[in-house]
Amino acid sequence: MAMKLKLLFWLAGFSLLLAIGIFFWQQEAVIAPTIEQPASSTPGATAEQKLAVGLRVAEPTLNQVVESPLKIKGEAQGFWFFEAVFPIKLLDEAGHELARGTARAQGDWMTEDFVPFTAELKFKQPLSGSTGKLILSKDNPSGLPANEGRLAIPVKFK
Repeated sequence: MAMKLKLLFWLAGFSLLLAIGIFFWQQEAVIAPTIEQPASSTPGATAEQKLAVGLRVAEPTLNQVVESPLKIKGEAQGFWFFEAVFPIKLLDEAGHELARGTARAQGDWMTEDFVPFTAELKFKQPLSGSTGKLILSKDNPSGLPANEGRLAIPVKFK
């Protein structure tokens, strides 16, 4: 009888640990995805897509024709910022960097709520190709993959 109780005790403990592990594994997958999807301002984007990214971009819109200086506006949840900024860059269609800068919070960034941000990038028109990408990256001073996040917005050049 004592042997059956010990076995039952160990089985219950193992089951509990397994359940806790599965719970935290699922939580990490929800909290910290690496994201590259259309801008949240894209017509037809679902509310889930907008919230999953933690970023809402008002300007530029998907496939917008852009010129220098490129003005970027939107809202990001506070966890996108570190010291009130997060990095942005503009690439041509070959992946060459045309400009790099930071988006700056326009309010208290130490929150989980959405905070307005603005940025401006000055760049030279690419020598070849008429398309590119604006990349907005979650600031990740820890360097941990679980804290990464990114949004790529396709743009067109004049």
